[in-house]
Amino acid sequence: MSDEVDDEADASDASDAPAKPERPASSERSGKPEKKPAKKKRAASAPARHAETTDGASVRAVRVSRWYGKVTAISDVSLHLGPGIWGLLGPNGSGKTTFMRMVAGQIKPSTGKLTVCGEAPFGNPEVLRRIGYCPEADSLYDELTGLEFVSAMAELSGYPPAVAKKRAKDALEEFGLADAMDRAMGGYSRGMRQRAKLAQAIVHDPDVLLLDEPLTGTDPTSRQAILESLRRRATAGALVLFSTHVLPEIEALTDRVLLIARGQVVAQGEMQEIRELLDEHPHHIRVQCDRPRVLASALLASEEGVVALHFPAPDLLEVRTWQPDETYRAIAAQVVEKGLALRSMTSPDANLEALFHYLVERANRGAGTGADAGGGGHVKLESAAEKAAYQQQLAPGGGA
Repeated sequence: MSDEVDDEADASDASDAPAKPERPASSERSGKPEKKPAKKKRAASAPARHAETTDGASVRAVRVSRWYGKVTAISDVSLHLGPGIWGLLGPNGSGKTTFMRMVAGQIKPSTGKLTVCGEAPFGNPEVLRRIGYCPEADSLYDELTGLEFVSAMAELSGYPPAVAKKRAKDALEEFGLADAMDRAMGGYSRGMRQRAKLAQAIVHDPDVLLLDEPLTGTDPTSRQAILESLRRRATAGALVLFSTHVLPEIEALTDRVLLIARGQVVAQGEMQEIRELLDEHPHHIRVQCDRPRVLASALLASEEGVVALHFPAPDLLEVRTWQPDETYRAIAAQVVEKGLALRSMTSPDANLEALFHYLVERANRGAGTGADAGGGGHVKLESAAEKAAYQQQLAPGGGA
């Protein structure tokens, strides 16, 4: 949590942050009579602050890279995100957290240009006070109560103590910690600690909200409350960047995603467009049953989309198919018709790891990525051509 304190401390060093909304009316006033209305305006919702700056809620990266010694964490990333909810998807170790920390202003890019709300975030208190960050790391101040902690974060954003405490109570209540806010955080469960981190991230109504694996350890009820809060903020004009490696978490929140692997953005766009990439190579389906060869014979006789069958174990059949939906239905029908004892049916392709591996291979073959496509999306290959080439490889003597 020390990173959060450092960021908020930077924001508190800005020249009297709560008075900033009064600047357009009278930038030279500094007397006490002017502070009272400034506090009221600072407590307004995030969209009210958009007009004060040269740029609204946005994140823009132009050929950004970040490395640690000889290790490259982020490589040549270019993108532009506007208001709304964006999912940042990637396997563990793909560079998601490093990208988040650069956007949060905690570390600088090694090369390239990164701006948040139109300005570079690193060492910039004016930008930092517009950013809310919930890191994945859990290092809270266990001796503080939830209310003391979130109030301190609000004060570091420039609010006076009384206002900070009121906003902290509201934020904690929003995430279901009303009954626990006066308890020391050392006694919080993992899910409660996660919600306390979320409360400090939103207590100052940020324009850009960065959430790194925010649903870790939370129960279904808490997850629903968190997702509803994020939707409200996005509707009000905020930019929410939600990082996870769990696809259903993003699907429940937004259909706009970035896929990052090996430090590169390998795809960017709507979820349906990303899913269509899976249709450019055959799906693998693994069926464990008592008579896999009987099932295989039936599938070969009835399913045109099946291109290969493999028996890795006596009770296991692996199917490769261009038509996964039809093949799943055919397998279910044959299991019933033949009276097979089905033990399991799984797909190694039905996860992000498989999609990332495929997209990275595409990028290595020169198909293009979201980064080198100039900030707009991905370049699709011709499905028919890919299928024909793959089927040729699977044919006898084709080199499969």
